[in-house]
Amino acid sequence: MKKVSFILSALAFMAFTNQTIAAPSTSPVSTKASSIVWNAKKVTGEHTGTIGISAGKLVVNKNQITGGNFTIDMKSIVCKDITDPEYNKKFVGHITSGDFFEIEKFPTAQFVISKVAGNQISGNLTIKGITKAITFPAQIAVNNGKVSAKANITIDRTDYNIKYGSKKFFDSIGDKAIFDDFTLAVTLVSE
Repeated sequence: MKKVSFILSALAFMAFTNQTIAAPSTSPVSTKASSIVWNAKKVTGEHTGTIGISAGKLVVNKNQITGGNFTIDMKSIVCKDITDPEYNKKFVGHITSGDFFEIEKFPTAQFVISKVAGNQISGNLTIKGITKAITFPAQIAVNNGKVSAKANITIDRTDYNIKYGSKKFFDSIGDKAIFDDFTLAVTLVSE
């Protein structure tokens, strides 16, 4: 009788443990609800626009993001502030050329989360085939299994071999200089 009681207790404990310890869940990123707004500055002004997210996933454990990734569709770059259609097309053509993001050779960029500590997200950002570790603060919310995360990420483009117009490489460029840092305002929403 003691053996049966012990076995039943062990089975009940295992059943309880399996119910209370939730395994991490993975949710795809909604490419429609998620967005990236970019901003780049130069000595004489700035430009802003959008770029699409083509895929991604977020891993959640105990209402906390613990991992994930997203892929940026570099061919979806749009400039929002240049209203002249011809100049807009010329500008986008230039930033997608070999002087900048070289999208024919590198049609996607990717960010992979390596660590989450509180609101600090660390991971590896790959642009033009070059991967660099970055860390940034984010606002993260998990409600009823749906995840949303927002972050403003500052990136030094020269870390990814984008040197065009950089004072680091062209001392005498004067007021034609383009700042090395650009920002991405990223909003990720799970499906």
